[in-house]
Amino acid sequence: MAASDADLSRRRAQLRTRLERRNLAAWMMVPGPNLQYLTGLEVAASERLFLVVETADSGAFAVVPHFEAERVSSSLKAISGMRLFTYRDETGPSPSLARALGAISTRPAVLGAEFGVMRLFERAAVEGAVPRARWQPFDAEIAFLRQVKDTTETAALQHAAAIAREAAEAGIAAAVPGNSELGVAAACAAVLAARNSHSPFGILVASGPRSADPHSGAGDRCLQAGDLVWIDVGAVVSGYCGDVTRTVAVGEVDAELLRAVNVVAEAQRQAIAAVRPGVTAAAIDAVARSVIASAGFAEYFTHRTGHGLGLQAHEAPYIVDGNEEPLRPGMVFTVEPGVYLPGRGGARIEDDVLVTDDGADVLTRGV
Repeated sequence: MAASDADLSRRRAQLRTRLERRNLAAWMMVPGPNLQYLTGLEVAASERLFLVVETADSGAFAVVPHFEAERVSSSLKAISGMRLFTYRDETGPSPSLARALGAISTRPAVLGAEFGVMRLFERAAVEGAVPRARWQPFDAEIAFLRQVKDTTETAALQHAAAIAREAAEAGIAAAVPGNSELGVAAACAAVLAARNSHSPFGILVASGPRSADPHSGAGDRCLQAGDLVWIDVGAVVSGYCGDVTRTVAVGEVDAELLRAVNVVAEAQRQAIAAVRPGVTAAAIDAVARSVIASAGFAEYFTHRTGHGLGLQAHEAPYIVDGNEEPLRPGMVFTVEPGVYLPGRGGARIEDDVLVTDDGADVLTRGV
């Protein structure tokens, strides 16, 4: 399910079109999901400088450790005119970086950078070669492109969503009195391992009063009759993330807790029904929030309604008040309202939704 050279070329061309109006001399990518999205390169950030640069008028180049040269050259061969500048540990990257940036080193160049990703040492290294550099972020331009998934990305997300759902189902089956939260998490993990996947954020399981904390991790507490338990698990396929949360009652639960679960389920149902192109992200949040507020639980819904999914488990679009961005076909995000009653318990139900031409498909449809 890896992106084709044609897909990668199209993405870079779209980014270039969006950046042309910015008068940038060059834009720089460092290890992370944006680099993977635009080049196909999966690189872990380390103490070594790794930089891929596209310039406005003199092509593209990469500055990388010498031992990475063969892999990088093979991965970037489809980028026309790509030049490779390598360095060894004993010399460091400065000489290679100076050669690579020589064409823009003597003028006050405006450089584009991923402000949300680039580290200080990476910026300092570039400024050593381009002393008069001025910086502008281009995170928003990449985020705009990444929000709409192509068919390859959608297929990977569908597969990841199915695995996450299967893992959640295993967790539900294990949510019985006497089993621990860690035991429930282990049941989820076994499914992920069998599918050669993993959860990008770990496996969260919270029971009883602990379920009132929306980000509780799995602990050694044993489940008891009368508990609400929520299970939040993800999966990764070809770098793309699925994310599912399910809430289950262990035996007969308190009437107010059961009402909270039903309200959350209705809030999610109505929010998903409202998803279609042109509707804003904020409007979807408002639908879920209105249902929960009408039931008297407004103060107990303490987080946004959802977040985008892709190469990151949390990315744009964010389904939150204030985000007036219209939904577009191809966007994929979670819808996950919740109610958390301090000292008593909480409920969250999360599914992954793909915006279609006339509505939405729920990728995690099932349990």
